[in-house]
Amino acid sequence: MGSIVLVARLVLADVRRHQAQAAMLLLAVTVATATMALGLSLRSVSEALYEQTRTATAGPDLVALSGETGPAVTSALTELAGSPGVAAHHGPYRIVYADLTTRDATSSRVVVHGFAEKPAAVNRPLVTSGQWIRPGGTVLERGFATALHVGVGDRVTIAGRPYPVVGIAVTAATSIYPGASQIGPYGGPSDYSGLAWMTRSDARALASSHDLPVTLAVDLELRDPAATQAFRDAHHDSTVRINFRSWQFTAQQDLAMLKGSRPILVVGSWLLSFLAITGVAALAAGRAVQQTRRAGLLKAVGAGPGLIATVLLTEYLALALAGDALGLLVARLTAPAIASPTASRIGDAAGPTGATVVTATVLAVAVAVLSTLRPTLRAMRTATVTALTATPHQPRHRPHLTALSALLPTPLLLGLRLTARRPGRALLQACSTATTVIAIVALLTMHAQQERGYGLNGSPVLPNLRGEHDRRLMLAVAILLIALAVVNTITFTWTTAVEARANMAIARTLGATPGQVSAGLSIAQLLPGLPGAVLGVPLGSGLLSLFAARNAVEAPSSWLLAAVLATLLATAALTALPARLAARRPVARALSAETA
Repeated sequence: MGSIVLVARLVLADVRRHQAQAAMLLLAVTVATATMALGLSLRSVSEALYEQTRTATAGPDLVALSGETGPAVTSALTELAGSPGVAAHHGPYRIVYADLTTRDATSSRVVVHGFAEKPAAVNRPLVTSGQWIRPGGTVLERGFATALHVGVGDRVTIAGRPYPVVGIAVTAATSIYPGASQIGPYGGPSDYSGLAWMTRSDARALASSHDLPVTLAVDLELRDPAATQAFRDAHHDSTVRINFRSWQFTAQQDLAMLKGSRPILVVGSWLLSFLAITGVAALAAGRAVQQTRRAGLLKAVGAGPGLIATVLLTEYLALALAGDALGLLVARLTAPAIASPTASRIGDAAGPTGATVVTATVLAVAVAVLSTLRPTLRAMRTATVTALTATPHQPRHRPHLTALSALLPTPLLLGLRLTARRPGRALLQACSTATTVIAIVALLTMHAQQERGYGLNGSPVLPNLRGEHDRRLMLAVAILLIALAVVNTITFTWTTAVEARANMAIARTLGATPGQVSAGLSIAQLLPGLPGAVLGVPLGSGLLSLFAARNAVEAPSSWLLAAVLATLLATAALTALPARLAARRPVARALSAETA
């Protein structure tokens, strides 16, 4: 127990002394694990929301539809409803295919279900606002109404006839908006429709007065909900052509809206984790001398290698696990909105699954360990006396390079020497810049795509919800990546300035101005950033090609060139302030601190 208390006190004391570094690690792990957990949870959350909607609305196990009409079709569907495997049914009822226009001239296709005024035992839409259908009025499906910006009390025109919206409801009998069409004249994979309900008499009058296409349907509740395929196979030889839509098919169709969301979140979490590792590794490298001295003090009082490793690693592991917990909480709170972007489903999503929690935790631990393992091992292997007197690593002097660099302007000379003396740091900076450009390339490429709207005749009156949803997710992930990259750039600059303060002080005693020193520190970040930015463009295009559609359009070259230039300019601007602060430190103080 004494060792545990000692480790806890040492860790808490170190966190209090380095609050900024602790906050950075906590933030980086939180956003990485939250993004990863969201990407892995989308399918289960979508299925959970469908199941809760299906339970609340008595959703059918099978919907049988026929594009034909007449007594024979009605008789066939009625006979189907009386089959031995059916426990309850609703219908047959009409589905009328029409056009809908709102008061502000927004237009869309709509399928109108003719229902009874009294809810049935199967397929009972749940009214979330207003009331159920009445003669002369219509109820709109909630996802459709949200897209139209229509509420109870508004009026819509269906097939040229005005109707007041008396209610808003949800159902599990059809796919989420805009997939209400199912079959019929607008039942293709790219024909998007909303859903509305009317009384049976109103739907009959609507179809007959305008000679609109009609489908007949019946909702079936089976004695064995899992036996949908067996039921279909047993009734495929009917004299009337009948199409079946099972509840499993409807749940699967809900996931079509999220087709691009999971790759965005999962790949985004990989990139965020990589940025987290590079940033924390830079912090750990900057604290290497302190950690070595700390290890020397622990060795001096009799601590063994195991206790020293525990003290040095526990701080990062504890912060990483705290970030993991926060990330999982963020994923739990935001998953319903991301997994159901159309407002067509109801319910509360359960938390991340056990597999998701384990994966996110492994990711958090990997970020902490990979970032700090090398400086920890170095501190443990250093002899006690050497550790107690540890000073920053002094690079080897190369006379030929020194003579060659003397011909360069002072800022470039200083920047080049700082970069060459720390190649590992330069590699981390290049990778961080490349990751940032990858995110920007993905964002620009997504905005270059032409999305087909949900309006009539392909007119983008109503936006493509899946495209907009993916764009919002991509923008959010890109903002997180850029934010971490900004923190990393500032960290790299400040760490380099701290480690090189003696060299910079000597340069100033030899005549270098604070402005030249500041420019040299900025150039030290720009030199590795340039190849990183250039490599980020093909890397981003290659990564996108793994997930993009065949007809995807590439972003214009001018956009990509502008992204590279903007990244380099942003790097220069971000390094200016910390470099300027470091360059203005008095020379005498810097040299005395180094020799103390």
